[in-house]
Amino acid sequence: MAHKALAPSALPILGSMAILCIALGIVNWLHGAWFGPYLLLLGLLAMVTIAGFWFHAAIEDDAHATAEEYALSERYYRWSMGWFIFSELWFFIAFFGVLFYVRMISIPRLGGAFADDKLTHYLLWPSFVNQWPLIQTPDPSRYVGPDAAMPPWGIPVWNTFILLTSGLTITLAHWGIVRGKMRQALCWQLCTIVLGTLFLYLQIVEYAEAYSHLDLRFNSGVYANVFYVMTGFHGFHVFLGTIMLAVIAFRIYLGAFTPERHFAFEAVSWYWHFVDVIWLLLFVFVYWL
Repeated sequence: MAHKALAPSALPILGSMAILCIALGIVNWLHGAWFGPYLLLLGLLAMVTIAGFWFHAAIEDDAHATAEEYALSERYYRWSMGWFIFSELWFFIAFFGVLFYVRMISIPRLGGAFADDKLTHYLLWPSFVNQWPLIQTPDPSRYVGPDAAMPPWGIPVWNTFILLTSGLTITLAHWGIVRGKMRQALCWQLCTIVLGTLFLYLQIVEYAEAYSHLDLRFNSGVYANVFYVMTGFHGFHVFLGTIMLAVIAFRIYLGAFTPERHFAFEAVSWYWHFVDVIWLLLFVFVYWL
């Protein structure tokens, strides 16, 4: 069975170069190079622009595809989205691995919990206490710990409820598309966007509270670093997911989906459910336990 060949495109190699600029920008920024932030910004702008052209090309290709061609491209897209989410999962596995190492190995050793480390503990940091969240650093004269840890029962609980509710609303939107009720699908999709935006707003409020009133900063010990990196990386995914939701809502409004052809919606819903599950793990292991 013959299928039309895709025209050669420079977008993949340009996207790779944009990602390289992002990586080099981050590294040079961390090393104090003046051009680091500008290189990072250039890479981000280039990546957003390239992604826009790339998705537009994919949308146009599917819009003019025959039933057989669409079925084949949907199969490829399903595998691609599955592997993309799988690769994103390993980012978070690495972060959770760092959290496990810090809590179960590094801090107990500094506190003299293991027999081989008791002498080091008494000679170097006799006042250090093995506890989590880490409020008192091993050497307070160099790194002053935060005033308090972020409590789990305030904004984090509300954000958990918001994301769980958004998982329900996007599922209802999917049901609307499957049943051909596009107006219903659009309403539930807009609800999901509002919930995602509300999550991001509350996270900004939480960061302001942590920084201003709890003295939770990057130079206040490993707890602050773990907190900001893990929740911030997840927040970035929520931000990207909210943009995806907005694009899909616009396409629903334009009538781009049918009960038979709507994998773009499914792909975004997969991503959003992935973000929901990761947040539940963050709430348990970063905020609660």
